[in-house]
Amino acid sequence: MTTDTGRTTETTGTTQGIPRPLVATGGAASPLLAVAPRTHDRRRRARRLGTGFVGVLAVLAVWQVLALALDDEVVLPTVQETARQFWQYMSDRYPGNGNTLWQDALISTARILAGFAVGSLVGIAVGAVMSSNRVVRDLVDPLIELTRPLPPLAFIPLFIVWFGIGERSKFALILVGVVPTVIIATVSALDAVPRELEMASRALGASHAHTLVFVRMRAALPGILTGMRLAMGGAWTSIVAVEMIAATSGVGFLIVQAGNYLQTPILLSGIVTISLLGIALDGVLRLLGRFTDPSSR
Repeated sequence: MTTDTGRTTETTGTTQGIPRPLVATGGAASPLLAVAPRTHDRRRRARRLGTGFVGVLAVLAVWQVLALALDDEVVLPTVQETARQFWQYMSDRYPGNGNTLWQDALISTARILAGFAVGSLVGIAVGAVMSSNRVVRDLVDPLIELTRPLPPLAFIPLFIVWFGIGERSKFALILVGVVPTVIIATVSALDAVPRELEMASRALGASHAHTLVFVRMRAALPGILTGMRLAMGGAWTSIVAVEMIAATSGVGFLIVQAGNYLQTPILLSGIVTISLLGIALDGVLRLLGRFTDPSSR
């Protein structure tokens, strides 16, 4: 039976005894069509999470087997012993620096957040100006290309000479690791914004500054956040390295102290702490990316 409503055609019937579903050729889309992609995305995320969890378990299993085979806690402690000392020094003070592992983690995180926030703001601002002004771009781009291949760790001795072993040298090193990466990501993301968006905004009477901030920057945010995620990894490398050389606190200092006294379980606990903190901060940036990019939800 076919019913013509002038806008939607619905067909029902059977083929060899099998009912055929209603098919809408016009009007509102079926709710099932909207739910299906979301269900598929949830299953895909769950599958990825499960696969990652299996990968972590595999690494832990290999670690445990190797530790039992070597039977030397200094070379490679077991997973259980590392976990035990990890939890112990979350509340107990480590004799090497008088801090708990939790306190050292907070100190390193505070340093990272301060340097990363300022470095990201500077990088986004400079990148936005470079993308909008050809003269500034021609002036700054060679400097970026000169400093970009240099590892931040190469600046540690220089910054210690300039700023000492206090917080200023650590802050400066994080800036060196963050600013160039964010500048490059910002310029690339802004250059990738379709020209039509800017032309439409200007045609509607928006100023150049308004178009840059509310049109181009908004469209470029996913790309900028991707660059910030890369810069976060560089910031962690920088802060841990400088804490190993010129600090009396922080996870990097804890790792060096534990290594000096051949306390491998504590050393590995520090490495695990850095990994967990890095995953947590990257997760925050990924969440921001999902809010700014509807296609990733």
